[in-house]
Amino acid sequence: MAELLPNLARRRTVLLASLLSVGMAATACSAPGEDRSSAPKSDAAVKTDLGTAPITLEMYAETGFPLAKALADEFSKQHSNVTFTIREDQFTVIVENAPRVMASDNSPDIIRLPTMVDLVKDDLLKNLDPYFTAYGWDKFPASQLMQLRVGENTRGTGSLYGMGLGYSVTGVFYNKKLAAQVGMTQPPATVADFEQLLAKAKTAGVQPIMQFNKNTAGINFPHQALQNQFGDPTQVADWIFQKPGATFDTPAALKATQTIQKWAQAGYFPKDANAIDYAGMVGEFQKGNGLFMFNGDWESANLDKGMPGNVGFFLFPTEAPGGKHVAMSAPNTFGVSAKAKNPDAAAFFLNWAHTNEKAREIAVTVGGSSPGGPSDLPVPAAAPNTVLAETLKASQQLGAENGAVDFTANATGGIFAAAITPEMQKLVAGQQTPEGYVKAVQAEYAKELSR
Repeated sequence: MAELLPNLARRRTVLLASLLSVGMAATACSAPGEDRSSAPKSDAAVKTDLGTAPITLEMYAETGFPLAKALADEFSKQHSNVTFTIREDQFTVIVENAPRVMASDNSPDIIRLPTMVDLVKDDLLKNLDPYFTAYGWDKFPASQLMQLRVGENTRGTGSLYGMGLGYSVTGVFYNKKLAAQVGMTQPPATVADFEQLLAKAKTAGVQPIMQFNKNTAGINFPHQALQNQFGDPTQVADWIFQKPGATFDTPAALKATQTIQKWAQAGYFPKDANAIDYAGMVGEFQKGNGLFMFNGDWESANLDKGMPGNVGFFLFPTEAPGGKHVAMSAPNTFGVSAKAKNPDAAAFFLNWAHTNEKAREIAVTVGGSSPGGPSDLPVPAAAPNTVLAETLKASQQLGAENGAVDFTANATGGIFAAAITPEMQKLVAGQQTPEGYVKAVQAEYAKELSR
């Protein structure tokens, strides 16, 4: 997923600046709407002229997220000499396969990145700093690229190793008809208000939350939403960015895990959540089987088609009334393999995706998220009275409140597949305790960092 996604308070207050805001401090030298994707700039290390010779770009993308393919198709329409060969896998499969695939002689040119630090450490990712200079990516808000930088075995500073295809925000989708049925007249203002709605839904015979937990831990979405509210989100960001001394074993993580256990025991999640995959969750939600669904804006366009006029979206509420919202928000990160056969063309595509008018429109209409890019370029408008319009508004609100934080699933290369997913599955099945969960996740994290 967009990780999962899928992917911000970070290490310092400045790191809280939203990846999604297109109005942040950064100047640009081109007029709004200008297509800068094919304007060559001189740089001795790289070529920014795509040329006319036939090129085949190999892309390794994530199953269930059509944005990458939609962008690739449009790119080929505009640049007929370029074709794409796209391989897709589940996120957890990419996590396991990425190092091996990128080290092979058949390494893809462009790959969906499950994480970055280990791949950089193993010299499997191409350093994009020359392209940053050649394409003028300094015109992007600095915070937009911060998650995509890797320094000395940590993220947030250093050289650029990735770019986003869409900059997503997560929150809670809700079924408007079911909301009216349980007396919900407006989004809940606090976590306590949200829990009251869960209880009302259960009493009314409505499935409170439709959430998947098969293959990848979809219940990590509500878990981190709670964790972000129950403590200082800078602690969460420090852990994700591998800051020395950071730990997952905190009171906030424990309280969030206890809450997830309580919700599972109360039947707020489907009894068979561990047997429901992502596609199954979305399908059930569209059928009306669930008041709420924790997910990201990448699903907005699909939900507008599947249940037009009957779905809304809100940022997960704060613990205290009037508090600032915090939400998992990150780029759908792609990088260029160090062994890419066409690295210049791959970088050209990544730049085009941020600056081309049609590509930016696709990011919104297909990806359901902000296209990122230079702050002077407008975000294409969504149709009124759609959930897509609501998610774009939510991303702007999150940016204004400086409440974006990365996904805990992105902390290390293996943490999601090796610890978060199996331990969360055991937790909701009653086979793991909250205390055991947080200690198991931290133990795996420490193990990976010691390698």
